[in-house]
Amino acid sequence: MPLVILDRDGVINHDSPDYIKTPDEWQPINGSLEAMSALNQAGYHLAIASNQAGVARGIFSEADLAAIHAKMLACFAEHHIVLTNILYCQDGPDSDSTHRKPAPGMLLDIMHNTGITATDTTFIGDKYSDYQAAYNAGCHFALVKTGNGEKTLNDHPELCQNARVYATLADFANDVLSHE
Repeated sequence: MPLVILDRDGVINHDSPDYIKTPDEWQPINGSLEAMSALNQAGYHLAIASNQAGVARGIFSEADLAAIHAKMLACFAEHHIVLTNILYCQDGPDSDSTHRKPAPGMLLDIMHNTGITATDTTFIGDKYSDYQAAYNAGCHFALVKTGNGEKTLNDHPELCQNARVYATLADFANDVLSHE
C-alpha cells in the first residue's frame, strides 16, 4: 500500500507566521480532511511530519502542542482518518537535528515504521525545506500552493520540473485517486 506523508501547517490546516499556538488556531483548510479520508478509504497509509520550532523558541509548550494534536485527531476521527504516525521536530532552525526538515529523519523513521519504501511514498508540503526533505529521503514530493506553497513556487520555479504541484491537498487526492 502507498504511503502519503503530510506536512501539517499549510497543508492540512491554515498556517500563521506567528505559529499555530492553541487548539483554536488549528483550523483545517477547506477540503483537506475529506481528501485525507478519501486517500485512507482508497488504501493509502497517512502520516504527518512537521517542524514545530515554536516549542524550542518558547512560543508554545509541548502541552500546547499536545492539545493542538488532540483537537486535530478529534477532527480526523470525525472524518474516519487513520494515521500511522505523527512525528514532529521541536528543534530550532539552528540545530544540527537529523529530523528537522530539510533533514530526512522524520520521513525515514515513518517509512521504517510502516515498512513502506521510498518508491511507494509521497511527501506533501508547502515549503522548499519539505521538498529537500523528500529529496534527501529518496521519496516523491508534491507541493501544494496553500500555506507557503505559492511563495515557495515563486521563489523556486524549478519545482515545476522536480515535483508535482497542486492547488490544494484535495486536488492532489482527486488526481491520485482518478488514476487508480
